Amino acid sequence: MFFLDSSNPAEIREMFSWGVLAGVTTNPLILSRDAGCVDLERRIREVIAASSGPVSVELTSETEAAMLAEARAYHAWEPERICVKVPFSDVGLKVTHALAARGVRTNVTCVMSFNQAYLAALAGGAYVSIFSGRIRDMGYAATPVIERTRARLERERLRAEIIVGSIRHLMDVNEALDAGAHVVTVPPDILRKMLHNPKTEETIREFNAAWEKRAK
Repeated sequence: MFFLDSSNPAEIREMFSWGVLAGVTTNPLILSRDAGCVDLERRIREVIAASSGPVSVELTSETEAAMLAEARAYHAWEPERICVKVPFSDVGLKVTHALAARGVRTNVTCVMSFNQAYLAALAGGAYVSIFSGRIRDMGYAATPVIERTRARLERERLRAEIIVGSIRHLMDVNEALDAGAHVVTVPPDILRKMLHNPKTEETIREFNAAWEKRAK
């Protein structure tokens, strides 16, 4: 399953029309680079209108009380669609647990290890976001983290699903899926690259040329 890692409504609408996407993820970095985002609520509502499935919106507060207040505000925008993205920390686990008890869906993000992923799932996160590219930046592969997390979720019948993000290359997508990710959230440029194969395009041209020649 794929989510789109974007906050651009036009891009989201176009790519959802392909029928291959099931949700959207955003984060403060993506939104800070989005020239069209002058008001967060308005932008997220535009993203919701352009898509289907869960839309993740990340908390930026740092204290438990402020994070819970921010989460309640985001959730109220569209309770059936908003997934509150909670940065991993001890406070983040408290917030995740409290929100889960209230029926608010959460996506625990910035997860870099199996231990963090397991704790996030135990706290009640609906999704656990493992960052493939950033794990590689530390000098090791994300694949074992994903595999161990998936095995543990299944062994203990925990309800959390694994989202793999920080996707930088096509190989990251393949490795994440093979390792057991429930969802890979892909940037628009990676999704476009997944479309193209020179042999596919060559074959289509050959078939069309043959038909046109016959029709003359």
